[in-house]
Amino acid sequence: MNYWLMKTEPDCFGLDHLKSRPKRTEHWDGVRNYQARNFLRDSMQKGDLAFFYHSSCAEPGIVGVVKIVRAGYPDHTAWAPDNEHFDPKSSPSKPIWYMVDVKLERELKHSITLAALKNNPALKHMQLLQRGNRLSILPVTAKEWNTILKMDKSD
Repeated sequence: MNYWLMKTEPDCFGLDHLKSRPKRTEHWDGVRNYQARNFLRDSMQKGDLAFFYHSSCAEPGIVGVVKIVRAGYPDHTAWAPDNEHFDPKSSPSKPIWYMVDVKLERELKHSITLAALKNNPALKHMQLLQRGNRLSILPVTAKEWNTILKMDKSD
């Protein structure tokens, strides 16, 4: 099993949006970075777990845990000219962009803020916390995963 962190802007698609979907499941579309796309296409597998991370908001942080319920497949939003994620270079016969389906496993008791993550010495090498790292999909090590889950249990 692999672990991930998936960033989203809560105003665009936040945890409350996912909670309102049938079976609390939705596709994760709109990723338009090649390295993040490669994670979606090549590395994420059904059964993997990911932290649901709210970014570009007043207090960024991890707010939930999702399970990958469908491995990478072509992102059809790239083919719709009226979609904000349209890419004229992508087509059904030659897809460029990929997505996965995620299902909400659980909401955390409280948001684990970016500041709290930065203040935990056990997470000092976490990719999210490295200078200049702005990818929306990031791998998380098993050690980092367990450390963060323990942070949710504290308080």
